[in-house]
Amino acid sequence: MPTRVKICGITRIEDGLAAAHAGADAIGLVFDARSPRYVTPEQAGAIARVLPPFITVTGLFVDADPALIRESLNRVPLDLLQFHGAETPEQCRLYNRPYLKAIPMRPDADVRAAERRYADCAGLLLDAHHPEVAGGSGERFDWELVPHDLSKPLILAGGLTPENVAEAICTVRPYAVDVSSGVEATKGIKDANKIAAFIGAVRSAQ
Repeated sequence: MPTRVKICGITRIEDGLAAAHAGADAIGLVFDARSPRYVTPEQAGAIARVLPPFITVTGLFVDADPALIRESLNRVPLDLLQFHGAETPEQCRLYNRPYLKAIPMRPDADVRAAERRYADCAGLLLDAHHPEVAGGSGERFDWELVPHDLSKPLILAGGLTPENVAEAICTVRPYAVDVSSGVEATKGIKDANKIAAFIGAVRSAQ
């Protein structure tokens, strides 16, 4: 099965189109105002509406007020929600959308326990742990910490680049890889050439 690719932290229409044209399976829109990749529901809607069919539009939230999530759902055609905070399973399932639960890979992270707790999630996203940043830190974690017997789809994030993603795929064998800072020119601004190189490296690792 080919490894899926999500390009996260899209802030501009042209970057969303660059990801789609390069062959991305999904894009991520960040609705956390603390992030340099933050987009308003209006900006996110403008990006989502110009994407071609079959691109999964993902909304990323970090311990967000339910009113913000509902406003975003009303304004943006989100296919999938991604929760990066301390959200409970009950909070994640409030919105009648499939969701991913991000797990920060601290040395003591128990991915199997998270899989049991978030039993109705669409997949688990494993990301580097950073005390001040919920995703998009550009840091990687020890891929050897990832269990190989999970039943849920596994999305690998954290410090991925065009140069290391093939190694990551060979080591972890994830369902999908998720990149943000690794394909940027500057924070929040994607580089179309890096996106193409990243997706090319993923395809070469199949």
